[in-house]
Amino acid sequence: MLVVAPHPDDEAIGCVGTVLLHVRSGDRVCLAVATDGRQSKVFADPAQMALQRHREARNAANLMQVERLEWIGLPEGEWSVSQLQAVLRALLEELEPGVIYAPSRIDFHPEHFKVAHALALALGEISAPRMNDIRVRIYQVQVPLNPLMSNMVTDVSAIRSDYETVLRAYESQAGTIQCAYRQRRYSAALHRIAGQAEEFWEISAQRYAAVHAESPERWPRVFRGLRNFPLSDPLAYLAGMNERRKIQAMGR
Repeated sequence: MLVVAPHPDDEAIGCVGTVLLHVRSGDRVCLAVATDGRQSKVFADPAQMALQRHREARNAANLMQVERLEWIGLPEGEWSVSQLQAVLRALLEELEPGVIYAPSRIDFHPEHFKVAHALALALGEISAPRMNDIRVRIYQVQVPLNPLMSNMVTDVSAIRSDYETVLRAYESQAGTIQCAYRQRRYSAALHRIAGQAEEFWEISAQRYAAVHAESPERWPRVFRGLRNFPLSDPLAYLAGMNERRKIQAMGR
């Protein structure tokens, strides 16, 4: 399994419970963190911020007991798609993952867009037979998937205390991570699970590459994420509905 995170904490927000279940099932998991998160404003010094987020990512990886943390750590806001594309291609060739957990264009963060695009380009460089063996599971980073797009759901209720311990490892991002707890409750309710759940849109590697092949500069900025004010959460599910339908059609 390869988990691609744009920032240190995105993997925990999107799929930490599912990763824990993979590890406990004996699957080999590599967590690849693309950027160093230096643009977070918790510390005034970007270098200090990057060190803190690297430290938090190591702690989270240890708590998840993943086999490998690949800290790519490109300086947030100061990297090119071609840089990350080359690193991800090398990782794909080395690891030969069967499943990739990935960000997508169902988002609003420009760095998430760039990471999804770089992964798509890297996948496009893999031979067709090898590509046929890879499934990509798109996870939510604050922006909800359309319930019609969520074709895979993980019930993480039984391991709630464990995944919450991992989320708390990202102490500098506590404000953002608060929304992740609500999102798991909403996901469970939408799929009639009594507890907490994580949603994914699973598609083939070929479809993921096709959906994200176009330059992110041309992707509509229409989505909204969950915010600190819970009463506004329904807007995150409604904003960009037409664009979700368009993306879903591209992924068929």
